Amino acid sequence: MRTAMDWALVADGQHARVFQRPAPGGRWSEREQDATDIDNPMSHEQGRDRPGRVHESASTTRHAVEPRQDLHKAAKQAFARQLAERLEAAADEFGRVILVAPPAFLGALRDELGDATQRKPRATLDKDLTHLPLEDLVPYLDDLAFEEA
Repeated sequence: MRTAMDWALVADGQHARVFQRPAPGGRWSEREQDATDIDNPMSHEQGRDRPGRVHESASTTRHAVEPRQDLHKAAKQAFARQLAERLEAAADEFGRVILVAPPAFLGALRDELGDATQRKPRATLDKDLTHLPLEDLVPYLDDLAFEEA
């Protein structure tokens, strides 16, 4: 059964807000219970000050060893996965979805979307609008056209 509810996920790498409206043309309201913030400091604040060092076996030369992954980027990817899982779990509650995020995070979010969410008509906007109040955000959301999945 297709519901007549639009959802909008407005997120960046550390904050997410969810809005809903009766579709089409209803008033947007914030789902405050779905707002999420994570603490994701920059990589140099999360790990060691200097990369590890290794000794060359044939001489006394030492080389720096880069970490296997950037901790800041890994946290953003995990946050995108968490948001996508939340959308997937709530896919029966909305008929269409809008994704608003900065370009790199929007790509990560799209990559993590599940099958149920992928099948929904959706619109995307690659801007960081997480800190806008609802009245300033509404014109952006209302101007988006939905793509049929």
